[in-house]
Amino acid sequence: MNLRNLIEPFYEGHLKRQCRHIPNHIAIIMDGNRRYAKMLGLDTADGHRAGADKTEQVLDWAQELGIRHITLYSFSTENFSRKDDEVGYLFSVFKEKFIGVLTDERVNRYRIRVQMVGDPSMLPEDLRQAVCDAEEATKDHTGFHLNIALAYGGRNEIVLAARQILEEVQKTGTDPEKIDVRMVEEHLHQGKGIPPVDLIIRPGNECRTSNFLPWLANGHESAVYFCAPYWPLFRKIDLLRAIRTYDQRMATKTV
Repeated sequence: MNLRNLIEPFYEGHLKRQCRHIPNHIAIIMDGNRRYAKMLGLDTADGHRAGADKTEQVLDWAQELGIRHITLYSFSTENFSRKDDEVGYLFSVFKEKFIGVLTDERVNRYRIRVQMVGDPSMLPEDLRQAVCDAEEATKDHTGFHLNIALAYGGRNEIVLAARQILEEVQKTGTDPEKIDVRMVEEHLHQGKGIPPVDLIIRPGNECRTSNFLPWLANGHESAVYFCAPYWPLFRKIDLLRAIRTYDQRMATKTV
């Protein structure tokens, strides 16, 4: 066992003691899978697989810390411009994970509700069906909420909500003057009731939020934490440091 492995558990404990406020909803931009693969001389697919494995580990940490909602930025509308074989591989991984929800014992043990955030019309039919099956199987779960952002764009989420509101106005004759913040929030993400974001985390040494969940995050002035490790190298210490940033912000607000 090296010195780092000996020290990290003590440092984790120190960070936990500093985190008096635990965020209810964390949004994570999982950046750096491809650069991780390039750094190690691996195929891009290996980087994405390592990122998927890290995601499962981070979800276990979130459960342990008492976080109730996590939204993962998995595939943006801009990602469709990547090479067809990379997009196809990612879709196969997403499909595998959504199908796995149906038999994963942790889903029932922790009462995990799985939902998709984004535009399902942009996904292939088999993946869309896997998403629907996972959402249906977990719709009554209330222990932990996992939102997967697929075919997601920050501006697009506002456009989709606006279309739904317009359809409702045309269908029911709702007075446009009655369109307010509450109505917009009710139509975001197909009305799935996702709460405001408390903390955005972005690994991979990129200091931008990429317009992720603009209404729920920027609109509610969420805390933001950027860190250097690529997503497959993200550690529990990095998660705790992020929560400490949120805790410090909350402490300042209560002064």
